[in-house]
Amino acid sequence: MAAGALTGCRAANDHPAPGSSAPPKEIEIALVTKAMDSEFWLVLADGAKAAAAAHPGVKLSIVAPDREINIDQQVSILEDQTRKGVRSLVVSPAGSAQILSALEQATQRGVPVILVDTDAPFDKKVTYIGTNNRRGGQLAAKGLAEAIGGPAEVALIHGVPGNESQDERAQGFIDALASDYPRLKLVARQPGNSERALGLTVMENILTAHPGIKGVFATNDQMALGAMEALEARGLRGKIKIVGFDATKEAVQATVEGRLAGSVAQNPFMMGQRGVEAALAALDGKPVEKRIDTGTELVTAANAARYLK
Repeated sequence: MAAGALTGCRAANDHPAPGSSAPPKEIEIALVTKAMDSEFWLVLADGAKAAAAAHPGVKLSIVAPDREINIDQQVSILEDQTRKGVRSLVVSPAGSAQILSALEQATQRGVPVILVDTDAPFDKKVTYIGTNNRRGGQLAAKGLAEAIGGPAEVALIHGVPGNESQDERAQGFIDALASDYPRLKLVARQPGNSERALGLTVMENILTAHPGIKGVFATNDQMALGAMEALEARGLRGKIKIVGFDATKEAVQATVEGRLAGSVAQNPFMMGQRGVEAALAALDGKPVEKRIDTGTELVTAANAARYLK
């Protein structure tokens, strides 16, 4: 289990009354991500840390399962954080349906729940902060179609089934193929569980079953980079186009080098930052928008330099 803590600052109604010698009351917020094994989660955590550091008396705990597929571990983490008495939870659900009971337990104890990166069908959440993932999948289809430049068979490698953000990206891609890019035929769809090593293995399996494919969409960059490594091991560098999702620095650099065709950019720093800010607003009884879109963009070799600064 990954974990960390940062003490920052906090607003007025958690300070002692004038003339009191008591120290300000500490407010603990827990950021619970799906994992901490990739650049995306580290950047999201940096955004949360920046927000916490800007408010006196805020203690930020960062906790995550060992792997994104460890949904039961995330449920246990959420239950533990609620029992521990944290004041708010900022959560990226590993399993959108499986964690609902843990979120319900938190709200019953008066703990505001903010969802970031991945939404869940939980009506009591304060807000969802993240990407329009279906739109991101559509951008991936556009990027793949333009990179291939003609009719082709393509494959889809997606994250943990049942994870709402991963499912939305995949569905957006599939819908765009049907409506806008009918010359691309989806011939293979396999889960890579958002892991690089599994992305490599899945890509090898797809190549064996469908040696004629010309393109791949992987719903995160870890899987895209694994797929890229599988292609390069077979001497197919750049010959089968790959589009990823997250625009991590490694993926963007691979795009500049022509090893990937592109990646769909998100804004994980803003997700973490706005997540903590929403938690503080909720604790202060202030209104928070029910959905905050942090934006997305297709990164290709044409605009990749901007993402490497």
